[in-house]
Amino acid sequence: MMDTHFHLIWQVMGDHKREDVQRDFLKFTSQQILKLLRNQKSPLLARLRVDAYDRKYQVWERNSLAIELRTEKFFKQKMDYTHYNPVEANLCKFPEEYLYSSARFMKRMKKTGPS
Repeated sequence: MMDTHFHLIWQVMGDHKREDVQRDFLKFTSQQILKLLRNQKSPLLARLRVDAYDRKYQVWERNSLAIELRTEKFFKQKMDYTHYNPVEANLCKFPEEYLYSSARFMKRMKKTGPS
């Protein structure tokens, strides 16, 4: 089921640390998601409410999984998994049909080549 999560492959550039990049990504995106839900007065906001000692809402799972992709083979395996996850969730028939997937972009690049 893909309505509760997503898969992301990203690369840390320069001298940044993975932990810092991940922390900042999660913080920024959670703030933006909460802002959007508040502005739209969305009922989804109530589903994120946790009233924990250090936060009112929880957007992301704590300690979300991050795996270093050290080899080309492992990278390809995870990319395929990411692309076929919406197919397995019956959100589309082919990976490139899923609106939020890089599979569409990659298929287009194979046809046209880089610009």
